[in-house]
Amino acid sequence: MDPVIFSIDLGGFTFALRWYGVLVMLGVAAAAWLAEREVSRRGENGEHIWNALVYLLPVGVIGARLWYVANATLGGSNYYLENPGKILAVWEGGLHFYGGLLFGALAMAWYVNKYKMDFWLLLDSVAPLTLLGQALARPANFINQELYGQPTTLPWGIPIDAEHRIGEYRDLAAYPVESTRFHPAFAYEMLWNFLAVGLILWLTRRHPQFNKPGTAFGLWLFLAGVGRTIIEFFRPDQPRIPGTEVTYTMLVSILMALAGLVFLLARFGKISLPWLKLGEKYTIAPPVKLN
Repeated sequence: MDPVIFSIDLGGFTFALRWYGVLVMLGVAAAAWLAEREVSRRGENGEHIWNALVYLLPVGVIGARLWYVANATLGGSNYYLENPGKILAVWEGGLHFYGGLLFGALAMAWYVNKYKMDFWLLLDSVAPLTLLGQALARPANFINQELYGQPTTLPWGIPIDAEHRIGEYRDLAAYPVESTRFHPAFAYEMLWNFLAVGLILWLTRRHPQFNKPGTAFGLWLFLAGVGRTIIEFFRPDQPRIPGTEVTYTMLVSILMALAGLVFLLARFGKISLPWLKLGEKYTIAPPVKLN
């Protein structure tokens, strides 16, 4: 399947509409629509979600690009050190979900402060649904023939063309194109994300104890961290920490899962964290008129 839906030549500049961009925006739109409903369900103006996206999207893309570049450089690649101008070439590919999350969270914190919103309310509403947005965008990785795992004989293994092979899998004598199939790592993550966001939404709707401030965020931290840690075992493309089989993303994911577990234990009174102040219900600020 061609990654480019169509292209137009405009006076020497070619504009191409790609499946990757379309599916990413579909994921963003679906996640934002559900986040709007979540914010409204918790008693705040759901319109904030669409207004916040004006800031979150560009800042998130910048963060996703910078994280990708840092991850590649830490993994031993000198490409961006030798070609710093390529850091700006986002259209050539290379965005990392965690960088988008980090910078997006910073933009959201600014927005919350500007409009005097309840921080936990917005975090609980938005964080779990980032899993949905990511899952809806993952089929683009299949179209681009990327984010695949090691060779497998399982019936759901996928073929990868020679030009999209990485590392040792470029050896077509050892890994013939006609017979070699690979783990669809992107699909594993997509399925995990759907299950995780479904579980969080079900728990927070059906069980009041999971609808307390910070609980949905804690569940997201734990489930997103555990899921990505597992997926990293199927990602030979990810840079490893020198001397180990641990990727930088796996390390961050493990820390996320541990933080989420500690957060949930504190939320349910199993451990005490004096610096963590969480109420039993949201503090809703007076509605602010949006421009």
